[in-house]
Amino acid sequence: MQDRTDPVKTSLHFHPHPEKKLSIRLMKVADVLFSRVYHRLTVLTPPRLPATGPAILVCNHTSGLDPILIQSVCKRVIVWMMAKEYYEIRPLKPFFQLLEAIPVDRAARDTGAMRSALRALQEGRILGVFPEGRISTVKGQLLPFQTGVAQMAIKLKVPVYPAFLDGTQYGVSDMVPAFTHRQEAVLRFGPAVEFDRSSTSRESLENATAKLRAAVDALRGS
Repeated sequence: MQDRTDPVKTSLHFHPHPEKKLSIRLMKVADVLFSRVYHRLTVLTPPRLPATGPAILVCNHTSGLDPILIQSVCKRVIVWMMAKEYYEIRPLKPFFQLLEAIPVDRAARDTGAMRSALRALQEGRILGVFPEGRISTVKGQLLPFQTGVAQMAIKLKVPVYPAFLDGTQYGVSDMVPAFTHRQEAVLRFGPAVEFDRSSTSRESLENATAKLRAAVDALRGS
């Protein structure tokens, strides 16, 4: 009998090489034009994500536009964990499904989303997470991080890379104005964060989470 308490045992599977799909290639071109031409995205330090294998990318959350901006400069397709209410927006849902985004029910402890995230990492994908759990409404304010990223990273021994976004899109939580109003954004990436992976005790998770938050915050003025 399948152990339903094990967060990695699930029938969900992710495409091993989505970058090879024609539909993804076309979306990539559209994303670059949308983010770098329509919106004015400036990348001050390039991404350092591994060419192969699993990893987690964490970033501060400034707007509903954030995943689109970040993906436009990353060669590998990122599996984003995103709020279910955004995922269910009818005109955008087919694109989120194509990108294999993971909807998260923020009104409850969504163990299904956690299982999907672990599966994506287990299958060698890059997982994108906004550990603040919600969009910051104050420019430059970094909210407390949730411990889920540290828990996944320790459980599966995967590296975690920080990124920091700034720009005029800060606090624009509604998808429509975030997408349609031209924004000027700045993006920085950092190296993998080092932290103790010997335990998943509450203290260890909190210490690891503090280091992840500090790594993201350090990119603010780099």
